[in-house]
Formats: sequence, structure tokens, C-alpha cells
Amino acid sequence: MLPFALTIFTGAFLLFQVQPLIGKYILPWFGGGPGVWTTCLLFFQTLLLGGYAYAHFSTSRLTPRRQVILHLVLLALSLALLPITPGDGWKSRISGEPNLQILLLLMATIGLPYFVLSSTGPLMQRWFSQTNPGVSPYRLYALSNVGSLLALLSYPAYFEVNFSRRVQANLWSGGLLLFVAFCAYCAYLVWRQAPALATAAVPSAPDSTSTGETAAAAGSAESAEAATPTDKLMWVTLPMIASVLLLATTNKLCQEVAVIPFLWVLPLSLYLLTFIICFDHARWFHRGIFTALLIVGMAVVALVIPAGTDAPMRLQIVAYTATLFVACMVCHGELYRLKPAPRHLTAYFLYISFGGALGGFLVAIAAPAIFNDYRELQLGFWLLSYVLGVLAFRHRSREITLAAAAGAVAVTLVLPWLRTYFDGGESLGGEYLAFFRDRAYWVLAGVAAFVACAIDFRRRRLIEEWQPRMAFFVMILSVGLGAVFVMTWNERSTVQTLSASRNFYGTLKVLNYYPDDEEDNYHLLIHGATTHGLQFVKPEKAVMPTTYYADSSGVGLAINNLPEGPRRVGLVGLGTGTIAAYGRKGDYLRIYEINPAVEHLARTQFKYLDYCQGQVEIVMGDARLMMEREVAGGASQQFDLLALDAFSSDAIPVHLLTREAMEIYLKQMKPDGVLAVHISNRYLDLRPVVEKLADTFGLTVYCISDDNEPNWWIYATTWMLLTKNQKFAAIEAIRDAADGPGDRKQAPLWTDDFASLYSIMK
Repeated sequence: MLPFALTIFTGAFLLFQVQPLIGKYILPWFGGGPGVWTTCLLFFQTLLLGGYAYAHFSTSRLTPRRQVILHLVLLALSLALLPITPGDGWKSRISGEPNLQILLLLMATIGLPYFVLSSTGPLMQRWFSQTNPGVSPYRLYALSNVGSLLALLSYPAYFEVNFSRRVQANLWSGGLLLFVAFCAYCAYLVWRQAPALATAAVPSAPDSTSTGETAAAAGSAESAEAATPTDKLMWVTLPMIASVLLLATTNKLCQEVAVIPFLWVLPLSLYLLTFIICFDHARWFHRGIFTALLIVGMAVVALVIPAGTDAPMRLQIVAYTATLFVACMVCHGELYRLKPAPRHLTAYFLYISFGGALGGFLVAIAAPAIFNDYRELQLGFWLLSYVLGVLAFRHRSREITLAAAAGAVAVTLVLPWLRTYFDGGESLGGEYLAFFRDRAYWVLAGVAAFVACAIDFRRRRLIEEWQPRMAFFVMILSVGLGAVFVMTWNERSTVQTLSASRNFYGTLKVLNYYPDDEEDNYHLLIHGATTHGLQFVKPEKAVMPTTYYADSSGVGLAINNLPEGPRRVGLVGLGTGTIAAYGRKGDYLRIYEINPAVEHLARTQFKYLDYCQGQVEIVMGDARLMMEREVAGGASQQFDLLALDAFSSDAIPVHLLTREAMEIYLKQMKPDGVLAVHISNRYLDLRPVVEKLADTFGLTVYCISDDNEPNWWIYATTWMLLTKNQKFAAIEAIRDAADGPGDRKQAPLWTDDFASLYSIMK
């Protein structure tokens, strides 16, 4: 078993080590948003499906020696394609739909090596089953997931912090050479036994006692000669739900915390851990316990979702990831119970991988086209509750029924505590939270009624006798649990929604407040869960700079203290276009914006650009790439002021604060120009990062925190001003507004090869 175990472990390690590595390479090229990682996961899951299909059809259609020859040829070709790092030439090809561009880039750089690695698990398990008849290969699948989990955990904890991206890529290439050597030895074992394998009958499914499995696995599909159509449907549906919940949870965390490898790795690691636990042995998954935990977890998530970024960061991470773990345990535990005999192994894994790829497609491609907001998490939990009800009815499961009772009791204890926690912070909004709580208790009452009607503790057989009634109550349970998440879809509010849209870069809403009040009527732009500006509708008030851009803010002070005469101002991040309110006749404003939906809203729902007295030009695309191309073409914009306003949301684009990015900014500015960086952020203290950049490039730096908020439309904000212009740095208004040095954190210099957010988390 050792050669096959080493091959499977090494292949799985490389398979999941390359995912965050290649993600870090291409993340800056597509704006640094969570959609990049979601599309990457779609690619990985789709190629995993291709690898499993290759393993299934090659082992079922080719002789053992032809399998060996084909696989060795593919391994040799994958080595010929090293290294896997994408060349800078790909940057010039980025245009149009980002999803397609990302998929093409990944296919060209790591397509074949990833395809070959993805086939390792089922192929090696099949070869092992052939060369070791009578020995169960399913624990090798658990070992595969151990390798995957170790790769994911070691990347942010060790490889990312100790090696540059190029060194990581070289280490990965060396690992692929080692993997090919292991795989070649396994191929030699199969080649040597090929004559015997060609004439031997396919061994029947081993008895559970011969493989060390206990009576806990009795009644599973393994003892059946052929899986039923319902079994095959579950082979697809269960991994599909788990995949949807994985990607939806990752989206949620990256949208509301930060787009960093840790928040990619944590959900994916828990997802893989459930595979390891469930496929190691049937005893690790107890249907009743995990069903009860799932009910509790879903109730907590249903409260956290509407809280959005008002919920503390740690609470969000714990609630979402813990519930994801329990949900995946349910999906993969039930999946293991439906496993077939080893001779159907490759088909079984092919169905599983198809379900995973289907889930990735639904989240990355279908959901943005169908919904104008993030709905996948709610739908995933609703579908899981429905499937759980179907399984309870199909297997006449007494465990799920008892678990529903335990979960209902636990929820009645958890919800009041969590409700008090939120009410204390006044973070969820009283009217909407009360609406949700009232109906949540009705759902719990329905669950309790179901339990009371379905169970008689004195007669254990009553569940079977009440089978027709159980079908009805199971559906009520499923719909009731799903209703909790349906109620989180839309906020009950009197505010009018003028526009709601979703694309690769996230969700956008324009809200219309006080439409019947001519004096206070205003429009508000929300990106995800973060306000990106507001503007009054009344023309006399529409020219006022609001929110983060008031006269007393850092950027307001900087613009108002620039030299007289025509000014050239650059802006990264359009938002509502509020900074255009500072434009005077003769001024030139060049605004870089990556999201075409933002430009559309800024021109149709807001009037800052129309009211600007200067010339405004909007450049579509990632700001750093656009400026880099301008510099490469010999054009410098010679900005008097360049404002970076891309960090106030929580999914910050790290690539805009690296040493290489700063070099580009300085080439675009006048020698005495000013760089203004907006660092207001809920979870991250970016001041040490900017101070380190200023120190590296010999710039004077001021941090200006404006928290006076004299009017409700002016927000507390923090800007940092960097310049080599000592005359500007000596302006009294600037110096007086600046914060003192204080006791600040130290941060390493961020580069394209290295940037760590962990040390600056609040």
C-alpha cells in the first residue's frame, strides 16, 4: 500500500498547494475582489471533474498496460509545461468578461498539470484495488484529503510568509517531479501484474468484517450490487450542496472581512476535513448529533446574515465556518453511507466530482446572472434542509427526528442569547430583527409539533407505523427551516431601492431616502455592505461633498490646499463621484474604475460628474494596470494629487499598497504632488502599511482622522497624505489636523511577492 499512499498523498498536497499560489498571482490582475477566487474554485472543480472522468473511462475502457502508457505520457507532458507561473504577457490580454479571462489564463498555465494531479485519487485507488484484491481502498480517499488539508493549512502558515511567489512556484515544480517518480513506480507495479489482471475476474465487494469495518456500516449501499437511481442522484446532490455552501461561505467572508488566502483556506480546509472524517470510517458521523447541530447552526447564521458587517469579525468567522463544517459533515456523512462496492469506485467519485463542479458553476456563473444580491448561502441551506427531510423519510430515520427535537430545544436557548447580544450593540435594526424573531419562534413551534406527533418514546416502532404522516411532517420541517433563510432575503424597510445589481465585482444598491421630503431627499450607494457615497437630490445641496470627502477630511484638506491654478487630480475608485464636487474650471479629473456597473450608476443615479466644473475622464480597468500601461507607454499624468479610495470596503485590493504599486504612483505624480490614501476600515489597521511605504520612499506622511461628524451626512474617516513637497507638509491646516505619532504597530514592507494582513487586523 505504501507506494500508492505516497503517490496519493503527494498528488493531493500539490493539487491544493497550487490553488492559493496561482490565486495570489492573478488576484491583482482582476481587481483583487472575491470573484477571482470563486472563479478559480470553479476552474479547480471543473478540472477535478475532468480528472475523475479520465480515471473512470481509462480504467473501464483500456487494458491495464494501456492505462499505464497513457498516464505516463500525460505526466511527461505536464513536466514539459513547467514552470506554472503566468507570464506578464497575460496582463495585456485582460479585457472583457473577467470570468472567461480567468478560466483561459488558468487553463493555459496550470491546466494539464492540474488535470493529471486531479485524476490521482480515483486512478491510484483503482490500481490499488486491482493489485490488492480484497482490501478496501476507501481509506486512501481519506488519506488524499489529509494531503489536501495539510497543503491548505501549511500555505498561509508557512509557505506564504517564508517564501516569495517565485520560490513557491519552484518548490511546487520540484514536488511535481517527486510525484511523477512515485506515480511511475505505481505504474510499474500495475504493468508487472497486467497479465494476471487482464484474465482475473473482478473481485466482489469485500465483506465489511474483512476490511475492518464494524456493524456501523451495515445497511450501507456498499453491500448492494448496483446503486439505485436515487442513490446516484444523491451522489450528485449532496456534494453539490456542500460545494455551494463552501463557495457561498467564502464569498460572504471575503466580501465582509478581506480577500486573503486565510479566508480562502479556512472554509476549504473545513470542507476537506469533513471528507477525511467521513471517509475514514462510518463511526465518525452520527446522523442525529450532526442534524441537531445543523439546526442550531442554521438558526445562528440566519441571525448573522442580516447583521452584515455590523456583526463582529470573529463572530462572523466562527458562525459561518462552524455551520459550514456541520453542513458538510451531514452531506459527506450521508454520501459515505451511500458508497458502492469498490468495482463502482471510479463512477462513484465521478458523480461526486460532477456534483462539486455543478455547485461551483451555480455560485460562480449562474448566481450572478440570476440574482442581484448574494442568495446562494440561503438557498444552499434551504436545499440541504429539504434533502435531509427526504433522507429521513427514505431511511425511516429515528435519529433525525430525535435530532430535530434536540435542535429545537438548543435553538430556543441560543437565539435569546444571541438576540440579547445584538440588541445590546443595536447592530441589527430593531424592526427587522423583531420581525425575524417572531417568525423564527413560529418555525420552532412547528418543529416541536412535528416531534410531538412523530415520536412515542414508549413505542419505538411508531415512526414506521406513521410512515405516511412522517412524509408530510418531514416536508413541513424542511420548508420551515428553509423559511428562516427566505426571510433573510429582503430587509423590511420603507427606503426605496432605485437600483440593485450584481456582477463579477460584487453587489450594488442605490437607495432613495426621504423621497417625499424635498429638503432631505438623498441617494445612497452601497457596495456589498459598505456605503460608497451619498448625494442630495436638491440641486443646491447636490454640490456638497459628503460622507468620507468633506472639507474637513484628509482629502478635502489636501485638495483645498493645492496651489492655485488648474489642477490635475487622479482618483482610484469612482463610487458616486463625490470628489468631482471639488472640480473648478480648468481642473482635470482622471478617475480609474474597474466596475462598469459603478460608472453606470454614477452617471444615471448621481449628479456629481454632471455638476463638476472641470473636465472629467473615466478610465475603465484596474487602476494599477491602467497606470502601469500609461507609464510603459511613456505617458505620465503629472497629477497634483492622486487619491486612492479603494480601501474603505472590507475586501481591500492588497496589490494597490505594495512597493511596486507605489513606484507607479510616483511616476504618475508631479515631483511635489500629494498622494492621499483612504484607510478607513472596520477590521484592518492600514496605517502601519502606508507609513512603511512612506519611509521606504522618503515621503513625509500625515494621518488625518476626521471624527467630528458635525452633520449626519459627514462620516468619520481616516486619510493619509504622503508627499515630498515640504512646503505642502508645512501648511498649518494640514499639520494641525494630523494625528500624533502614538504607539503604532509595525508592519513589513508589502511587495507583490509578499503581503500579510494578519499583523494589521484590529
